[in-house]
Order: sequence, then structure tokens, then C-alpha cells
Amino acid sequence: MSGSKPGSISLSSAVVAGRKGLGSRAATVRAAAVEAAEKTDDAAAALVDKSVNTIRFLSVDAVEKATSGHPGLPMGCAPVGHVLYDEVMRYNPKNPYWFNRDRFVLSAGHGCMLQYALLHLAGYDSEEDLKSFRQWGSKTPGHPENFETPGVEVTTGPLGQGIANAVGLAMAEKHLAARFNKPDNEIVDHYTYAILGDGCQMEGIANEACSLAGHWGLGKLIAFYDDNHISIDGNTEIAFTETVEMRFEGLGWHVIWVKNGNTGYNDIRAAIKEAKAVKDKPTLIKITTTIGYGSPNKANSYSAHGSALGAKEVDATRKNLGWPYEPFHVPEDVKKHWSRHVPDGAALEAEWNAKFAEYEKKYKQEAAELKSLINGEFPVGWEKALPTYTPESPADATRNLSQQCLNALAKVLPGLLGGSADLASSNMTLLKMFGNFQKETPEERNVRFGVREHGMGAICNGIALHSPGLIPYCATFFVFTDYMRGAMRLSALSEARVIYVMTHDSIALGEDGPTHQPIEHLSSFRAMPNILMLRPADGNETAGAYKVAVMNRKRPSVLALSRQKLPNLPGTSIAGVEKGGYVISDNSVGNKPDVILIGTGSELEIAAKAGDELRKGGKTVRVVSLVSWELFDEQSDEYKDSVLPASVSARVSIEAGSTFGWEKMVGSKGKAIGIDHFGASAPADKIYKELGLTVEAVVEAAKALC
Repeated sequence: MSGSKPGSISLSSAVVAGRKGLGSRAATVRAAAVEAAEKTDDAAAALVDKSVNTIRFLSVDAVEKATSGHPGLPMGCAPVGHVLYDEVMRYNPKNPYWFNRDRFVLSAGHGCMLQYALLHLAGYDSEEDLKSFRQWGSKTPGHPENFETPGVEVTTGPLGQGIANAVGLAMAEKHLAARFNKPDNEIVDHYTYAILGDGCQMEGIANEACSLAGHWGLGKLIAFYDDNHISIDGNTEIAFTETVEMRFEGLGWHVIWVKNGNTGYNDIRAAIKEAKAVKDKPTLIKITTTIGYGSPNKANSYSAHGSALGAKEVDATRKNLGWPYEPFHVPEDVKKHWSRHVPDGAALEAEWNAKFAEYEKKYKQEAAELKSLINGEFPVGWEKALPTYTPESPADATRNLSQQCLNALAKVLPGLLGGSADLASSNMTLLKMFGNFQKETPEERNVRFGVREHGMGAICNGIALHSPGLIPYCATFFVFTDYMRGAMRLSALSEARVIYVMTHDSIALGEDGPTHQPIEHLSSFRAMPNILMLRPADGNETAGAYKVAVMNRKRPSVLALSRQKLPNLPGTSIAGVEKGGYVISDNSVGNKPDVILIGTGSELEIAAKAGDELRKGGKTVRVVSLVSWELFDEQSDEYKDSVLPASVSARVSIEAGSTFGWEKMVGSKGKAIGIDHFGASAPADKIYKELGLTVEAVVEAAKALC
């Protein structure tokens, strides 16, 4: 019997001995006890089989009702799903956000009905949620969404993102455990589990993140590789023949192979036990399964991957697996068995709460800090730590001013941590009062991501979604957001507060040339929903950008920062940044200037100087900093009209990037000065002059309009 205990074979020999008439009454009694134990084992194994088939058919039925979805993975991975959610993981269905729960990530997110079925059995949701799979307004969308479904930790869909998120979750656990655990009270103690498939393995982001997981020694990360040899285009032999286990061993992982993932429950249990015994490495459990297991005609075929089985094949599968029930039925014994997770989960949380109460008595300061990270509560007045500047303050690059802000905030925000993709000394992102997060020093807050932009972004998503008080930041050159856009988009979609510190924000990068000079990047992020694109012009605006980034709990922020020194301009302010756009100088009366000049970042200085020149000629000029379009759009119509009055059509904008989208701000009669082609290799001043980003160009355009 697939679910029987390893010891049952040796016990059976005693039964045989007793039946041969050894004459001992003790032997007879023992034989009876063993026979009863075997029956219990058989009943338990039968219940496991029924539970696994319940998971399979809940998935099949939901996909069939929706007439779309991916039944193959849930049918193949139901055994590992059962073992994890029913036997191994610690969680509370009635409080999905209990801090010390184990985390689970379905990186192969197309198989989401596996997770929805497990959550349903565990008591997270109702049958109606399963029946509304992939429908408008349902809690069971087509791929797992953390903001839609209680019990889903991170949004997964694009392959490879989920396993990278899992690395972030596990990294956060290791970091917090190192900071807060005591010899007499390990208050932070949970595992991160993930299921990833062949598609995740092929994506480069997975390798980036898993390389870091091995380097960091994330011993509480256990990933199951669903080795079913099938992708959408067919058998993986057409494109994927590497030896995955050798690669992961090279990445510093412990690797186990479960060869019978379809019915080898004891093998799965043993693999998890072995993985937990390895404390200094993450573990990859390669588990060979059959996609669409149980389907007579579609199992082990790509046709089971991404579409409903069809009514005829569903009936055949029911007959093949001996499943006599109507769609969505959960047998009473299975329902009763799983129902224990609601009271057990409440008990686990209560036990942890009592443990925390003891911790709080002995370690008041640490407990208060940990509680702030769990609840996302910041110290009162934290924003006062941000530096302020005056026009007399020395000119400096906003990347340097950013480092001042980061180091000021790190002193008052215990959840701030992060780093750079091998550019810390250029991005200026080091927290000077902390060391490096490493395998042996996980309590530190400088994270060395190496040249792994995409993995870096996705890991930060995992950190941000681990606990509300954690505020991860990551950095590279602004142009290299191209390497991490997928992760940044998921930051926005999954409402993860990640701060993207993007330096070298324009053609002022100079001699490195067009490959390193961002052009379309500002426009592209302004087009992305639920993300703040901020381009500060000086010290006060940089501080304001950080205040905004920290305050926005459910959306990420991108800070585009200069390499070149910029003056601290009269009229800029932290409060102005919070409005997104505001007036820094104006010599007009009655909200009717002759012309409005609009700038962002390093070009705000150009707009300000152009305004001074125009005023010498008798013009009334308003200069506006438009540091964040998104924040400006969120202001009242009255406020927006007070900054950009509809009655004034003479408007000129200047920004060292694409003019795409600027018509929204300057109007059809205005002029947008920018760059709609790639840059060049030359000193910054020369490039600006040659490409027409000058005071003279702004003055000329303004005169033509007014």
C-alpha cells in the first residue's frame, strides 16, 4: 500500500510467526494488535488516496466548469500538495496573515487550481469560490494573486518569478530570525515551500535567484521541482535537456530525487524530513510526476497542460481513478479529516502568541521592534529624520543625496534593507552603519545581489510581502530596469512596497554612450499602473521622494537619480513632492502667467534658468517641478488647475528623455523638449548642447508660444 508506514513490513512477520502456532499467548495478543495496526494503516492510506483524488477532481471540475485552465499540474502534484498542506505546513486558515506561518509559493502559477483546492480543504474559502474559478470578481483568478485570495502569499504567473519571490520570503525569515531569536526563545521560525516546473527552470530569473539562495544558505527554503517533462509545446526534450540536479548542486543546494511522485507518499515525506535536516543549504526536491495523472488519454501529454480535459475525458478519468462523485464533491471522511486544520491553526497561533508574550517580558526592546515589523507601524515622526537642504547647500548628485536619505532612514526604520546589483559604490546605496547580509551574518542589512537585476527585483518583492514593516530597496543604473521590468511590473501588480533606486538617469551619463543612457524609460514607467515614477531635482526633492516611497504601502516607487551634481534650487520642497507637481517660482498675478515652464530632475535647473531669462525680457513666467505625474494626477482638479491652469496654453517642458506622453502636460499647443532617439558617447555638457537640452532652446520655444 503506497501510504503504509515503513515499519509495517517487519511487524507483519510477527503476525506470521503467531499464526504458525508458536504457542505463546503473548504472541497471539501481539499478533492481534499488529493486525489492528495494519488495518489502521490501511485505512489511513486509503484516506490519503481519497484526499489526493479529491484535490485532483476539485481541480478538474473547476477547470471544466470554467472551460479554461490548467488541470495537468494539479493532477500530477496533488500528492505533494496533500503532504504539504495536510501533514507538514503550519498555518491558520482563519488568519492567513499570522506572522509565523509557513509560506507556500506556487511558482508554476498556471496550476493554481492545486492551491485553490488545498486552501478550500484547509478551510480558507468556500465551495462557491472554486465554482467561480477564473470568473469576474472571484477569489480564484486564473493565476494566484496575493491581493485576491487569502492564503496566497505572492502573485505568480510569469514563470520563474514565484521561486524568486520564495527566495525573498526565505531570506526575510533568515534575516529576522538572526535579529530577534534568542537561545531560550526562537520567536521567528518558519519554512518557505515552493513548487516550480520545467518552465520556471528554463527562465533565467530562477537561476539568478536560486544562485543567491545557495550563496546565502537559506536552509528553510524547500522547493519541489515538478519534473513531468512537459511544456506547452510538447515534451521538454525539444528544448530542455540539462541535468537540473547537477546545476542546483553547483548553485549550493541540497538535492533529492523522488522518483515516484504519483503515489510515493512515504518518499515525499522522507524527502521533506531530509530537507529539514539540512540547515545550511536550501533544498531542491526533484519529484517526477505524470502531468494529468489519471486521465486515460491525456496523461503525460501537453494536451493536459493548458485546457480543460473535456466532458468525455473527465468521465473516463473518474472511472479510471474510481471516483463516483458528482463535480465539486468532497467526501465526508475527507472533509472531516481536513476540518482539523481550523482549530489546529488557531491553536498554533495561540501557542505562538503565548511564546511572544514571554519573549516580550524578557526582551522588551526587541519585541517592540519585531512587532513594528509585523504590523507595519513606524515610529512617530520618522520622516523628521530626512535631511533638508537650502539653496546654499553644496551642489551634489541626487544619487549622493539619496545615500544620505537612506542612511538617515535606516536609523529610524528597522525594516529598511537592500542593496545593488553589483553597483553599490556607484548607486550609492550602502547603509554605513550595517554590514553585509551573508550566510554567516544574516542579521545585517546591506544586501549584495551581484549582477542579477531581474532576480534582485523579484527577491525584493518576496521580502516586501513577507511582513508589512519590511521595506526593501534595490538599485542599478536606470537603463537596466530593462533587465528587471518583469519583477517591477509584479511589484506594482501585487502591491509590494519596493523602492527602486535607479541612478545614472539620463544622457548625462555621458561617455558610456547610448547603451547606458535611458531614453524611453521614464515614459514607460509612467504608463505602468500602480507604480510611482519620481525624478527629483535636488536634495529636498530627493528627501520628498523617499518620504513618498515609504508612505505608499501598496505600491512600489522608482527614483530616477542623477550622476552629475545639481544645485539645490529655490522653491523646492518635500511637501511639493507629495503633490507630484508644484510651482517653484512665479512672477505672475492671478494664476495667468504668460508661459509655464515644466521640468523634472536635472532639467528643472534648465527650466528655472530659462524662466529667469524670460523675465528679464518682461515675461511673466511660472516654473513647475513635475517630479511625479502619478501623484499630480491624484490631486484635486482645483489644485491641478492652480499649478497648470487650463487658461494658459503656452507651456514648454524639458526632460532628458522621450517626449512621449508630454502632450498631456503641455497641451496640443505647447512644446515638449526632449530626446526621441538614442544618445551618444561624449561628455555630458556636450551631449546636452548637441541634443538641444539648453536654456536657449527653452527660451526660444517659450517666445514662439507667447
